[in-house]
Amino acid sequence: MAKDDKNKNNGSYSAKDISVLEGLEPVRKRPGMYIGSTGLDGLHHLIWEVVDNSLDEAMGGYCKNIDVILLPDNRIQVKDDGRGIPVDIHPQKKISALQIVLTTLHAGGKFENKAYQVSGGLHGVGVSVVCALSTWSKAEVCRDGGLYVQEYDRGKPRATVKRIGKCDGHGTTITFDPDPQIFKEIRFDPKKIITHLRQQAYLTKGVKINVINKSIAPEMAYSFYFEGGLYSYVKYLTRGKNALHPNVFYANGEKNGVAVEAAFIYTDEFEGMEQGFANNIVTNEGGTHLTGFRAATTRVFNDYIRKNNILKANDDNLAGEDLREGLTAVVSIKIAEPQFEGQTKGKLGNPEAKSAVETVVSEALTDFLERNPADARAILEKCILSHKARKAAKAARETVLRKGILDGLSLPGKLADCSSRRPEDSEIYIVEGNSAGGSAKQARDRRFQAILPLRGKILNVERARLDKMLESKEIKSLIIALGTAVADDFNLEKLRYHHIVIMADADTDGGHIRTLLLTLFFRYFKPIIEKGYLYVAQPPLYKMAAGKEVRYAYTEDEKESILKTFNKPGLNLQRYKGLGEMNAEELWETTMNPRNRMLLQVQVEDAQEADATFDMLMGDEVLPRKKFIQTYAKTVKNLDI
Repeated sequence: MAKDDKNKNNGSYSAKDISVLEGLEPVRKRPGMYIGSTGLDGLHHLIWEVVDNSLDEAMGGYCKNIDVILLPDNRIQVKDDGRGIPVDIHPQKKISALQIVLTTLHAGGKFENKAYQVSGGLHGVGVSVVCALSTWSKAEVCRDGGLYVQEYDRGKPRATVKRIGKCDGHGTTITFDPDPQIFKEIRFDPKKIITHLRQQAYLTKGVKINVINKSIAPEMAYSFYFEGGLYSYVKYLTRGKNALHPNVFYANGEKNGVAVEAAFIYTDEFEGMEQGFANNIVTNEGGTHLTGFRAATTRVFNDYIRKNNILKANDDNLAGEDLREGLTAVVSIKIAEPQFEGQTKGKLGNPEAKSAVETVVSEALTDFLERNPADARAILEKCILSHKARKAAKAARETVLRKGILDGLSLPGKLADCSSRRPEDSEIYIVEGNSAGGSAKQARDRRFQAILPLRGKILNVERARLDKMLESKEIKSLIIALGTAVADDFNLEKLRYHHIVIMADADTDGGHIRTLLLTLFFRYFKPIIEKGYLYVAQPPLYKMAAGKEVRYAYTEDEKESILKTFNKPGLNLQRYKGLGEMNAEELWETTMNPRNRMLLQVQVEDAQEADATFDMLMGDEVLPRKKFIQTYAKTVKNLDI
C-alpha cells in the first residue's frame, strides 16, 4: 500500500459521509435484481462491484493501484491503495462505518457528492451485495496508521470491527467466497476478468490494475496501465486493421461539470464501432453522450467540406451513417448523477451530457482537421465513397423489395415454404446444393419446416459493401425469404421464421459455407442472433449398422463410445461426407426431427471479440489469419483432406 498523498487526502471522507438508505435482506431474496442473474455473469458481477469501489477512488484521484487476485477454491481478493473505507463510529447508527458499508444496502459515500464527485456504482450497492451473497467475506482497512478487520457470514458480521495492528499507507482489501446457495455454478473465467479489467484500465488512465491468478500453478499475472486513456484504447481496438490516417483524434475537456474524453480513428473496414461509457459503466444502448458525439462529428465534417469546397455546392451533406463506416470511436464521460434508461439500464439519459460532449468534441475536431489536413483528406475520401455506396445500396434495396412485393415474386421460387404462418412455430433450413436441398424437402414436416437451397458459396460480405452484396442472387433470395428486409429497412417484427437453421455438410466446404452465412447474419442481421433465432444443424458424422440395429454418432468421442458397446460381427461403419448421402428418412430422424435433432444456438457473448474474429477470418489481411491457423492447427479435429 502506498504512502498518503497529502494533496488528495484532504478530501472529506469519514463516517459522517456515509448515508444509510435501507437494510440488506432483499439481496439474498432477489439477488438477480442486484447483480443481473445468478448465472456466471452474475457471479463475475461480484468482482466488478468490488472493483468499482476501487475505481471510484481512482477517479477521485485517491487510488493508483488495484490488485484483483484469483485464489484457490474460487476465492477472490480485491486490494487497492485508496483512502480506505472509514472505520470511525457513524453519528446516527453508533457503529463502525465499515460495518455499515459492508452490511447495509445502499450505504456508502456515493449518495453524497462530498466524498465522491463521480461514481461508477449504478445503485451504490457495491460491496454490501458481495458480502450478502458470499458464504464468508473479510474486509481489511489500512487507515490513519491502523489495520482494521471485520469478517462476515452471508452478510452478518462475526464480531465488531477490530484494530489488529499498525500499517503503513492506506487502502482497502476485500476477500470473499461466493455462496453456492445462490450460485449453482461457481467458476471464474480468467479471460473474462482480464478483458473487463483491461477495459477499465483504459477508461481510468493513470491507474495500474494487476490481475494475479493464484488458483493455478504456476500462477499467472497481468498488469494494465495506460497513460493514454482512450487514445490507447482506440489503438488497441483497431490492432491488426489498416488505419487510414496516422493521427488518432483525441479530445479531453470539461463542460458544465461533465468531464468528456473521446477518441476515434478510421480504418479501411466497412463496419464501424462506437462505444460509450458513463462513469466507466458501458452503455450498450447508447444515450445522450453518443448523440452529442454524432452531432458534433456530422456538423464539423460537413462544415470542413463546405469551407474547403470538397463537394459541389448542390451535393447533399454527408449523413451520420456515411461518417460511421470504418469508424472506431470511444466516448467516456464522468458525471455527478448519471441517469440510466432502457430495460437493461444501458442507455444514458442525461441531457447535459449531450451538450457537453458536443461542445468538447466540436472544438477539438475543428482544431484536429485544421492541424492535420492529410488526415482530414483521407477520412473524407472514405466518407464520401461511403455516401455514394449508400445511395447505390438504397437503390439496390428498393429493387429487392420492389421485386419481392410488386413482381409477384414475394417469395423466391426455390423456397419450399411451410404451411404455418405463425413465425414462432415456423422453421427455415438454409441448405447448400440441390442434392441436399432435395433430400431436405422430402424429409421435412411441411406444416412448419421450410427449405431454402443455396447454390454454392455465397458472397463474403466482409469484403463487400451493401450495394455489391445485393447483387448476389442467393443473398437476395435469403433476404426475401426471411421477410425482414436489410440495413435501414430491416424490421425484425417481419421475420417469417423464429428458427433459422444453417444446415451444411460436415466437411471443410460445409464449414466454409457456415462461416460465410454466419458472417452475413452477424454483419447484417445481428438482431436475429441477439433474439436467439439462429441455429446450426448438427448432422451425424457416422452411421453404424449391424443387422437391424442402427446407431448414429455426432462426434468422434461418441463414435468410440458406441463402438465399445456395439461390437457385433458384420458391423457396417459409414462416414457421412455430405447431407446428400442421407436418404430423406435418415435426414429427418437424425437432423430435422425436433424430438431427436441436435441444434447449436448461435450466441454472441462478446460482440467486440466476435467483430475482431470475423475481421481476421474473413477480411483481406492474410497475416493475422495465417497466425491464427498456425496457433490452432494442432487442436483441429475432423479435418477432411
